[in-house]
Amino acid sequence: MEIVLKEDGAKGFAIAQKDHKRAGMMSYSKAGADIIIIDHTEVEPEYNGKGVGKQMLYKIVEMAREKNIKIIPLCPFAANMFKKIGEIKDVLKS
Repeated sequence: MEIVLKEDGAKGFAIAQKDHKRAGMMSYSKAGADIIIIDHTEVEPEYNGKGVGKQMLYKIVEMAREKNIKIIPLCPFAANMFKKIGEIKDVLKS
C-alpha cells in the first residue's frame, strides 16, 4: 500500500493506492499556519477492514510532526482513532 500526500491550496489529501488503484482518501483543511482539520475519510469497499484508514491517518500524523502542526479530527473515523491510539495524541490540538 502506498500513501501519497497532496495539497491544493487550503485542502490536503492522503491518498492510498494499491497496484495503481485508489484504495482510500482522507482529506484535511488548513485552519491556520499550524493547524489542520481532518474532515473526511473514505475507503473503497474492497479495502474495508484492512487498515487503510489508519495508514492514511499515520501519514498525516507524520507530516504534522515534521511541520509542527496540530490536528483537529472532525471526521468521526479520525476522532475515534485519536481516542484509541495514545502514540498519536501528541499532534492533537488541545
